[in-house]
Amino acid sequence: METHRQYEVVFIVDPTADEDEVTRLTDSFKQIVIDQGGVITKSESMGKRQLAYEILHKTEGSFWLLEIEGSGREIAELERRMRVNDRIIRYITVRVDEDRRRAEKFRAKRAKKAEKRPGNKDEQRRGSAPEFARPDVAEAEEDAA
Repeated sequence: METHRQYEVVFIVDPTADEDEVTRLTDSFKQIVIDQGGVITKSESMGKRQLAYEILHKTEGSFWLLEIEGSGREIAELERRMRVNDRIIRYITVRVDEDRRRAEKFRAKRAKKAEKRPGNKDEQRRGSAPEFARPDVAEAEEDAA
C-alpha cells in the first residue's frame, strides 16, 4: 500500500535563462510528477533573488517552489532530472507532512487549553495593555468625572 506524503521542492534556475525557458522547465518538472502518479498542490515563482553565496560563478537565481503530494517515486525521478539539468543551480526536497501533522496537533492542544481558561478571553490575551494604559478606558473615566 502506497501512502501519500507531502513534499516541498525548492529549486534555483540559472539567471541567464529567459522567462519562456524557465516556464518550460517548470512545466516539464510538473509533467514528470504527474506522469509518475503525483499531484502538484502548489506551484509558485518566488522571483529572482540574490544568492547568499556564489554558486557556479552566479550571484543570483530564479527561485521556484513546488508542493507535491505523492509516494516518493516521483521525487526520485524529479531529483534525477534536476541533477542532470544544467539550468538548475541548486534544489532541495523536504518532506513536510509529519511537520504539518505535528503543528496541527499542537494547535489543537493550544486551543483546547485556551477553552479551559476562566474569564474573558480578550482580557487574558498576552500582550494586551492593562486598563490604566488603554486610552479608551482612560477617556471613558475622564468623561464620567
